[in-house]
Amino acid sequence: MNEPIIQPPFEIGLYSFAELTPDPQTGIMITPAQRLENLVESVELAEQVGLDVFALGEHHRPDFVSSAPAVILAAIAARTSRIRLSSAVTVLSSDDPVRVFQQFSSLDLISKGRAEIMAGRGSFIESFPLFGYDLSDYNELFSEKLELLLQIRDSDHVTWEGVHRPSLNYQGIYPRPYQDKIPVWVAVGGTPESVVRAGTLGLPLALAIIGGLPEQFKSLTQLYRRVIAHYDHDPLQMPLSINSHGFIADSKQEAIDEAYPTFKLVMDKIGRERGWPPMTRAQFEASCDLRGANFIGSPDEIIEKILYQHEMFGHQRLLLQLGVGTLPHHKLMHAIELLGTKVAPVVREEIARRTSQPAGKSAA
Repeated sequence: MNEPIIQPPFEIGLYSFAELTPDPQTGIMITPAQRLENLVESVELAEQVGLDVFALGEHHRPDFVSSAPAVILAAIAARTSRIRLSSAVTVLSSDDPVRVFQQFSSLDLISKGRAEIMAGRGSFIESFPLFGYDLSDYNELFSEKLELLLQIRDSDHVTWEGVHRPSLNYQGIYPRPYQDKIPVWVAVGGTPESVVRAGTLGLPLALAIIGGLPEQFKSLTQLYRRVIAHYDHDPLQMPLSINSHGFIADSKQEAIDEAYPTFKLVMDKIGRERGWPPMTRAQFEASCDLRGANFIGSPDEIIEKILYQHEMFGHQRLLLQLGVGTLPHHKLMHAIELLGTKVAPVVREEIARRTSQPAGKSAA
């Protein structure tokens, strides 16, 4: 009889960009200090209700307060004890890998080994001119800096030469982290080349599905696993995360009614910058259906959708941005409570049952 494959527990967590947007009805906007205090409280609750991960994005715009995620995550680390803390994403192309490593190594020491780095190229471009980089070097910057970050992670003395940063000649990079190695994920939004890069380097993949039909992304997860197999990487060391938008309330109608105004405000603003038409209520509601991208509904509907996507992707982690825009704090806290107490236990139990199978078989 074949021995069962021991799969790690399915992880469920949150991510945020710490948006600072007005209430769509009143136009009132809370202060940046209050937004950050609300954020820290929300992560404290996430840990209390048993969620596994919190990740914080990086943006350099007036409608976000998370331009320095490692600093905010360090404050959160001091008020939590178990939940893992990640960036989502570190815009590595416009940052210095030495400083990124030092910041997250310091976070890892403060948190006693809970830090992760989710490296990506970012969805906005403000950081490139802000830090003196040319957008025409977009792809080359990321590849070169990811290579250096991994070399720093793997060795405390580094000799390295590149194009976009001064060379290093057996120089020490300190402090070293609490963990043996800080996990580094590659975050992608749908580019096959980025998926191949993650698989080639043996790095976990975080796939952002924030629009369209999730089934359209299945080919990317299959590509990732083919590359893993080609390079003989251990698949248990290379988990896949799906990162999506969501919101949970006691009923689906309530969840849609609460989430839609702030979601529309944010997306329409981005749409004006990028030439998208305004979002309609019908489009938003369609995205909340089982086959849509948004995890918005009651706990039972969110459970169904997570399990539906797990059949499709066989992923090991789900991170949700609960609310796009600045939702009322008590509504967000209730959504976190529902995710941790009503959704997560059922999902973990069912996925554990699904993945307890004979060796030689695997998820799709």
